[in-house]
Amino acid sequence: MESLTLRASPAAASPLQRRLPGRRATSVRAAASASAGEPDLSVRVNGLKMPNPFVIGSGPPGTNYTVMKRAFDEGWGAVIAKTVSLDAEKVINVTPRYAKLRAEPNGAAMGRIIGWQNIELISDRPLETMLNEFKQLKKEYPDRILIGSIMEEYNKAAWHELIERVEESGVDALEINFSCPHGMPERKMGAAVGQDCGLLEEVCGWINEKATVPVWAKMTPNITDITQPARVALKSGCEGVSAINTIMSVMGINLKTLRPEPCVEGYSTPGGYSARAVHPIALAKVMNIARMMKEEYADGQSLSAIGGVETGNDAAEFILLGADTVQVCTGVMMHGYGLVKKLCTELQDFMREHNFSSIEDFRGASLPYFTTHTDLVQRQQEAIKQRKAIRKGLQSDKDWTGDGFVKETESMVSN
Repeated sequence: MESLTLRASPAAASPLQRRLPGRRATSVRAAASASAGEPDLSVRVNGLKMPNPFVIGSGPPGTNYTVMKRAFDEGWGAVIAKTVSLDAEKVINVTPRYAKLRAEPNGAAMGRIIGWQNIELISDRPLETMLNEFKQLKKEYPDRILIGSIMEEYNKAAWHELIERVEESGVDALEINFSCPHGMPERKMGAAVGQDCGLLEEVCGWINEKATVPVWAKMTPNITDITQPARVALKSGCEGVSAINTIMSVMGINLKTLRPEPCVEGYSTPGGYSARAVHPIALAKVMNIARMMKEEYADGQSLSAIGGVETGNDAAEFILLGADTVQVCTGVMMHGYGLVKKLCTELQDFMREHNFSSIEDFRGASLPYFTTHTDLVQRQQEAIKQRKAIRKGLQSDKDWTGDGFVKETESMVSN
């Protein structure tokens, strides 16, 4: 399975888009806006107008025309298709390829699913088939946002060919998969690029000299400092970043068979971890990227947050950190495409509670409250000092007053 954004420019073409030669601004009309009086969930990201910030993340929920059409019909703000490459014949998936982690001990069958692992590769369908389905979707849903996810080998000509062919299908933007944690690292694909900033800079250069639609670089969490590749991608011309993709993991060992899960003919391989359990990790990674973007970039670059979103409150947390959009993949696999209605309702409930009328009213509002541990210590020491000063009461007998005598007395009582 393949697995957030600072303030987008309200103009159709961001300064970054104008700065990049050949990059066209993209603007798409939104679906019907929120009814009068209701919190408005619509967002504009890199010139793309979406009815809400909820995006189908690249993976099984965007694997073919039928499921992507269902996503649009249910009301998702945008759809990112499953990652494609030029030669699908090299992509061979196995079954089973998923494993679950449940909250109850010993993996009780009825326990709540908190973790999900996959060893699935990118799309195994012929590129031309996928492109024809993109064209059909854009024909039927011209006002909806369809984003192509692409990944290719370390070959400039191959990247340019793939970009040209995918753009010709009518997609509104591209998400570059620099983060798939398993599958084809020997071909310098996926996380093999996202973990090597030198390689990433070179490949982003190839991509951005060819692409004419907005480009999002999808970041891997399997790295010490996620801000480093995010900075490289933005510096190289990408209009946005997405984070996080799945976390490299071993789901577990079957204590009856003594074999790892998911088990394929008695064997397994490490894969990508997602679902609710990764949400706190994703929040930290997104926070770090958002702080970097706020400090270093102000040209309307965007951030699309991913990781363990199953409720509107989960999404609100990402937006409070600065995300423009919120992607959901595993959540759809567990709860279905109708999940978007619950997400929208719960996010609007949160907005009403705080009197927010739009996403921009609270995007990034929690970001300033992150600091260093040293600063926390200093803040607490100062707060304790001030509290002690208040509790100390009167400094001299001359400070007593008749009107406030009782309160002044209480201010010097220790218990």
